[in-house]
Amino acid sequence: MAKERTETAEPDVAHGPAVTAAGDGDGAAAHPLPDAAICRQLLEAMAIIRRFEEEAGRQYQQAKAGGFLHLGIGEEATIVGTTSVMRDEDYLIGTYRTHGHAIARGTDPKNVMAELFGREDGCSRGRGGSMHIFDPERRFMGGYGIVGGNLPIAVGLALASDYQGDEAVTVCMFGDGASNSGNFGETMNLSALWKLPVVFLVENNLYGMGTSIERHSAVTDLSRKAEGLGVPGVRVDGMDVLAMREIVAEHIRLAREDRQPTLVEAFTYRFRGHSAADPEVYRSKEEVSEWRKKDPVTVFRDRLLAEDVVSEEDVEEMRERVEKRVLDAVEFADNSPEPPLESLYDHLYVVRDQVPGWYAVDERTPEPHRGEEEREVGAGGEARKLAEAGAAYAGQESPRGRRPEQATEDRDGADALEDGADDEPSEGSG
Repeated sequence: MAKERTETAEPDVAHGPAVTAAGDGDGAAAHPLPDAAICRQLLEAMAIIRRFEEEAGRQYQQAKAGGFLHLGIGEEATIVGTTSVMRDEDYLIGTYRTHGHAIARGTDPKNVMAELFGREDGCSRGRGGSMHIFDPERRFMGGYGIVGGNLPIAVGLALASDYQGDEAVTVCMFGDGASNSGNFGETMNLSALWKLPVVFLVENNLYGMGTSIERHSAVTDLSRKAEGLGVPGVRVDGMDVLAMREIVAEHIRLAREDRQPTLVEAFTYRFRGHSAADPEVYRSKEEVSEWRKKDPVTVFRDRLLAEDVVSEEDVEEMRERVEKRVLDAVEFADNSPEPPLESLYDHLYVVRDQVPGWYAVDERTPEPHRGEEEREVGAGGEARKLAEAGAAYAGQESPRGRRPEQATEDRDGADALEDGADDEPSEGSG
């Protein structure tokens, strides 16, 4: 069973006009290398995402990052291959596993880490956390906590580009589970009907949370799933950064020049669980081990070394740069201020004089007040006292502490460019 679930789909599955599939399932060796500078950029971009995600997991275990945490370790080639062929004016929108997407689009890792920490210097001012990374300056239009919730928003972005007559293309990335939502069909239909400049990219990591694709989708060839709605599709090896570049570049061209929306199904794999709380009882250790042999970072690094594009010294220098950037991000996030308590209701709605009603109600005390008055009412009084008392209580050291194995399960944080599978979780995978 492990072998069946580790074979990459046939690369020649292509449907519709001018759509070409790429990738042989064996990694980067199937495609000619671009120039050396681009190769180094691709490798370092994947390495920084890998190292950032490992450190994010460690910080989450230390309770510095709250809420849920979904790591993209193993999916770096899908992310970097896609973003590397996008223009600055193009839009990218993702789901809730998008730390790497924001970094690949140019968001400073410091601001992404600060967002995970819920700090004021986070890219969403600490209000969004891990699942709601957002950077409009770089046209990264967010992660979304609702499965499939980004699909209709992507159509709205593409429609705006069409109205304005510009050449911006929207790339919408989502998981295999989202292809089962009602939003999926509605989105595909409208994008084809209106001939919108959008590329839909499904990051098929074979599991919708803990449910394998053959158990959650009647159609397991997701590249065909929108055909009947006018959106042709193609499959590609999502573990191969060069295959991703080739295919996504062509599909962006189709969207930009021909106003043809398309669907790209990228086969990829997350080496960690669905979230930090996932015990991974739904897949075997053998399956994970087989997929680790296709690790997009190490496979691409090894090819660059073998073809003398980089040297061992280059790799070491890259490793040191990546390590410093990530540790600097942690330090930055630690030193970033907490959002003031009285800002609790800021930025919830666009409120002007034409909205006379209350748009939020604070009921934390026996005397409720309008949410928009929180800065005046909440700066002192019972609400602040209660909040500060709760924060003081939460800041006490947990009597449970950390499990012994948690201290080392992420040890490979500084080794994003080295061999080995030390980042393999010790729990689950039964």
